Amino acid sequence: MKSMLEEIKNTSLSAIDSAYTLNDLEALRVKYLGKKGDLTSILKQMGGLSPEERPVIGQLANEIRTRIEDALENRAVEIKQAQLESKLREETLDVTIPGKKIFVGKKHPLATVWDEVTDIFIGMGYTVVEGPEVELSDYCFTKLNTPPGHPARDRQDTFYLTEEEDICLRTQTSSVQIRVMEHTSPPIRIISPGRVYRKDEVDATHSPMFHQVEGLVVDKGITMGDLKGTLNTLMQSLYGKDVITRFRPHHFPYTEPSCEVDMQCFECKGAGCRVCKEEGWIELLGAGMVHPKVLEGCGIDPDIYSGFAFGIGIDRLTMRRFNIRDLRLLFENDMRFLRQF
Repeated sequence: MKSMLEEIKNTSLSAIDSAYTLNDLEALRVKYLGKKGDLTSILKQMGGLSPEERPVIGQLANEIRTRIEDALENRAVEIKQAQLESKLREETLDVTIPGKKIFVGKKHPLATVWDEVTDIFIGMGYTVVEGPEVELSDYCFTKLNTPPGHPARDRQDTFYLTEEEDICLRTQTSSVQIRVMEHTSPPIRIISPGRVYRKDEVDATHSPMFHQVEGLVVDKGITMGDLKGTLNTLMQSLYGKDVITRFRPHHFPYTEPSCEVDMQCFECKGAGCRVCKEEGWIELLGAGMVHPKVLEGCGIDPDIYSGFAFGIGIDRLTMRRFNIRDLRLLFENDMRFLRQF
């Protein structure tokens, strides 16, 4: 039996020394020290030994068990250390190597101007309000003093979603103004930016989908002078003190008096060109004093309060801001164009 124990010791220590993984070590532990292992099997035969041999064989077996356990533990440490060193070599980071350039996206020029306009109005004390793009015709037209049969409600101009023409894609964000006035008491000072839709033919300055920011101020003593001062402040903040604007009379059902605001063409400086259709001016927005019927329909007394409203095309502001000659370039997703901004 003594020779068998020596054989187990030599064989096990050699196998442990040759093991390369922790799984291999666990298999060897089970093979030699497990309940059915080789050493355990030898110890079960000690009952057949003489009383004199038992202590000797028992002491030898314990020494061999201890040698095997120590060998397993030491080899496990060596394997773990080797694995760690291998991992460190594989994951070594050379901080002297130039880093890879990470492409970071940038704002679309429309988003840039959208944010600039929003920041300017927030600086003047306005609150930003959003509303639905799919809108009830009552909010898009009727409550803005545009009754059924009005040319602005014609199917040639508006994207209706129902045969009854009671739901449409909003043609302006003025519908948000109505929703605010119905649930808010003056003083009111808001802007409502967003996408709007009209059946316009696509050309250098028109698109069936474009971006607009509407503004509304309602309070006591609001005048046309307040409107003009606000819009001039916006234009000068965007384009500098030398920007040239003009206010000309117009008609909108929901404002009285009404006006349109133009900006001198940035391409021809007023001489006339393709961009401004030879007029020398580019139409930017419509504005005016809120019609008394609109105020009254929203539960606001027009004898006490007055207000002004305006709607600005963000797309055209963007063209002027970046000297873009064709509106279509903003929607073609051509990276060669967009990377310029």
